[in-house]
Amino acid sequence: MMQVSTHVLDLVQGRPAQDVPVRLEQREADTNWRLLASARTDQNGRCAQLIPENDVLTSGIYRLVFDTESYFGSRKVETLYPSVEITFYVRAGEQHFHLPLLLSPHGYSTYRGS
Repeated sequence: MMQVSTHVLDLVQGRPAQDVPVRLEQREADTNWRLLASARTDQNGRCAQLIPENDVLTSGIYRLVFDTESYFGSRKVETLYPSVEITFYVRAGEQHFHLPLLLSPHGYSTYRGS
């Protein structure tokens, strides 16, 4: 089963970042981005599956776009980064991508999880 998932943790609050808008996009040959899916993180800060049912990830470049301005704005917190993009390669044979985001108003970090 192919999977793209994420988990957003608010480092300042020390808890999952709930209700963060997230988009999964694929870069097309002309360098435009095509929207594949959008979601919001759940109460645990997770989007468990961002690939639409019956879709297949082909080799190429993809990105997750997090609307951090919306998240922090709803909490009345100023942020330096209105959005965070995690751009990643999908290579032949790869099927599982878990890309967590560690977030604060003035910084972020990411890694490939399991």
